[in-house]
Amino acid sequence: MAEISSTLPDGPTIKGRLSQDDIIMRFGMVMIAVYLVATMVLPMWTMLSKSFSTYHFDLAGYELQVSDDDGAFDGTILTPAALNTELGVVEPDDLTAGSDSRMGLTQFFPDFSFRSPVMYRVRNTSDTGRFLVGSELKTGTDWLELDSNTFRRVQMRPVKSTGLGNFVNYFSTPALFNSIKNSLFIAVISTVITVSLAFWFAYGLNRSCMRYKGFFRLVAMAPILVPSLLPGIALVYLFGNQGMLKELLFGASIYGPIGIVIGSVFFTFPHAFIIISTALAISDARLYEAAVSLRSTPWRTFWTVTIPGARYGLISAAFVVFNLVITDFGLPKVIGGQFNVLAVDIYKQVIGQQNFEMGAVVSVVLVVPAILAFAIDRMVQSKQVALLSARSVPYQPAPNRKTDNIFLVYSIAVATFILGILVICQYAALIKFWPYDLSFSLRNYEFDRMDGGGWGSYFNSIQLAFLTAIIGTCVIFFGAYLVEKSNGFKTGRALFQMFAMLPMAIPGMVLGLAYIFFFNNPDNPLNFVYGTMAILVICTVTHFYTVSHLTAVTALKQMDREFESVAASLKQPTLKLFRRVTVPVCMPAILDISIYLFVNAMTTVSAVVFLYSPTTTLASIAVLNMDDAGDIAPAAAMGMMIFYTNAGARIIHLILTRKLLGRTQAWRAR
Repeated sequence: MAEISSTLPDGPTIKGRLSQDDIIMRFGMVMIAVYLVATMVLPMWTMLSKSFSTYHFDLAGYELQVSDDDGAFDGTILTPAALNTELGVVEPDDLTAGSDSRMGLTQFFPDFSFRSPVMYRVRNTSDTGRFLVGSELKTGTDWLELDSNTFRRVQMRPVKSTGLGNFVNYFSTPALFNSIKNSLFIAVISTVITVSLAFWFAYGLNRSCMRYKGFFRLVAMAPILVPSLLPGIALVYLFGNQGMLKELLFGASIYGPIGIVIGSVFFTFPHAFIIISTALAISDARLYEAAVSLRSTPWRTFWTVTIPGARYGLISAAFVVFNLVITDFGLPKVIGGQFNVLAVDIYKQVIGQQNFEMGAVVSVVLVVPAILAFAIDRMVQSKQVALLSARSVPYQPAPNRKTDNIFLVYSIAVATFILGILVICQYAALIKFWPYDLSFSLRNYEFDRMDGGGWGSYFNSIQLAFLTAIIGTCVIFFGAYLVEKSNGFKTGRALFQMFAMLPMAIPGMVLGLAYIFFFNNPDNPLNFVYGTMAILVICTVTHFYTVSHLTAVTALKQMDREFESVAASLKQPTLKLFRRVTVPVCMPAILDISIYLFVNAMTTVSAVVFLYSPTTTLASIAVLNMDDAGDIAPAAAMGMMIFYTNAGARIIHLILTRKLLGRTQAWRAR
């Protein structure tokens, strides 16, 4: 029974008791909300806290005594701070450190020799102090006497404090701060080019009578099936130092902004195309008839009717592309050269320098434009109004030979660009040794002989994709059902909806780094999942949660709430209604969610680059590692294996869709 409240004329408000179904649904919603808190909110909060954690060496926090050659101490107490004032060994800037940094005490003794008979005493000046002797941590204020050979292993540990020191250090470092400008520059340029190309491509497919529309739609979706690293590898073969078309750059280098922009256009094109094509597919023919009757020119009609009708799609596509480019890691890592961007800076700080605090700072900086882009996009979409009414007439383009041929040529050019990238990668994967031995061979597919995890990485990716698709689809669809079909509980549903929308605004690399801080903490009861396949599944499901959730909610909104009312009147359990009616009716959306999660799990790089272990390496990570090792052709081969796997999954998805929908969607044909 739904939650019912009423007010008697002279009495208090009376609330009906919650039914067993309501209790079960609310409990399920709370459990999935707890999952989102544990896998999104808490890791992000931990990472934010880490960015404000500063570490420095306190040279006044230690006291030393040095004996004479006979081992006798005269009671003189020294401190590293006083010794440094005298000798100037360490600059003030060198005292800033990471959480795992160490500083040896021997550097404050220029005449130190580990063979000397001199003895040393060391202690902390406070109970909170600490230093290492080898790998053994020493705390407290008691003197520790050491011989010279052991003293050389004494290292100071940094002291933790809280403040804006990391951010000040970041913005005062020109090389790091320059990454913000580079990232914004690349994102804006790529967005303008991609949205422009995608608009005219979608316009040709929706507003002309050109031929082969189905083929062009298929080609336009191909970049979704490959990791973002792959276009970078193709561009190296085309325009690199030994590229087959390097003369076309007129002396410019592909390693830098040019390569990043071209590659970004490739992998973001289908996202922009889908959004803009959807916007252009909905139009009222009466508006165009009115324009003709008013003798408006085609160009004026385009700017006064077509563009206003598609403006929300264009704005949404622009923000999606901007977000994808500014948060991408794989492409700039492969072809960025010395052109630093924010996502690569995070990788360098964490993997290259083991400076996790600065990595957290860069992550916070990266999150800001991503969240702003997401928030503006949602605000724009909230203002969108219906373009079609019950009296609208669907627009049907009229044949125009000249216009149709122009769009056909344009579509061929775009398709050639997309297919060319894929063909070059496949060609590179089949030749023996570029550019000296161009004979064909399959030895680039002998992944077990190269860095990256071998064929095991490929099968790990398939396992990850299957688990993500199955577990993610179940969790996401059931969560969307609970938030959409529950009675009452408005505050809880609103909070759940907010948590479900958060993942879209968080870049994958930022989420992966947050998982290190949260799950790698020994005091965390969830620490046991760190380094396992489970954390990769959790991270991937969480990273791609929002789009899948919105897909499920859209499908569920199409079902009238009368289904629940009828089930309640027949005294049928809600879960039985869910199993017998809701799931079959929403099967198209469920299958779309599953293939979306599968494909993204196969291609993701940034979300898992910090989380894999030697036993859970993935195919997309293998592409990155082989490229780092100079095995570019094998990297291309692994990238193409990902493409063929995703293409095969898409084909299987289409076959299963037809069979399952033929059984579960027969009611639609009545």
